[in-house]
Amino acid sequence: MRTRRIVGAVAAAGAVAGAAYLAYVVTAYRRYGQATLDATGVARDTVLDRFVPSPEVAERHAVRVAAPAAVTFQAAMHLDLRRSPTVRAIFAARELVLRAGGAQAERPREFVAEALALGWGILAEDPGREVVFGAVTQPWEGRVHFRALPPERFAEFHEPGYAKIAWTLAADSLGPGASVFRTETRVTTTDAASRERFRRYWARFSPGILLIRLESLRLVRADAERRARGRASRG
Repeated sequence: MRTRRIVGAVAAAGAVAGAAYLAYVVTAYRRYGQATLDATGVARDTVLDRFVPSPEVAERHAVRVAAPAAVTFQAAMHLDLRRSPTVRAIFAARELVLRAGGAQAERPREFVAEALALGWGILAEDPGREVVFGAVTQPWEGRVHFRALPPERFAEFHEPGYAKIAWTLAADSLGPGASVFRTETRVTTTDAASRERFRRYWARFSPGILLIRLESLRLVRADAERRARGRASRG
């Protein structure tokens, strides 16, 4: 009897989770292209206006950190997302859905180093405070390839068949021992067919992408605060 109750509870939880996921997917598909650059409660990154001024997707997230901005920024630059079981599970699920299995080359574990190794380029940088990455890509493919462009060419790139993605890592000071870590991602596509393909991709995978962003906030805050405590203990 107890086993049946457990199985029933798990099945019910799975049904609720499935329904919530489906509702999120439908909402994401319907709202696609209605990106808002203001009134979200998180500071808008005006640097991105140079590269993706009219995005189809604009996502911003931030977290307050009990550490100086320089420490928080270093934690972000050395972030290791793959130490999170949640993130590893999301990556595995994407590979399964898009049939992207097979051997992969060994890549750096740190997120920024891995992004650069995959083909992302740096579009702008304020050393010690902010860095902006960008690439053109086809994320709906199983094996995704990222192509960096020179900053002066990024905004003007319109070759059909691509999505242009730019994203930031930034730390803003709130005083000697506090800061805000924030990240913003903007996406636009280069033609109608790509827009529809990316729209379907975004609707399916944006719940997982959101979880990854929330995990990155948590990991950066935890690492930055650990680093700050270590500095304080050393005097």
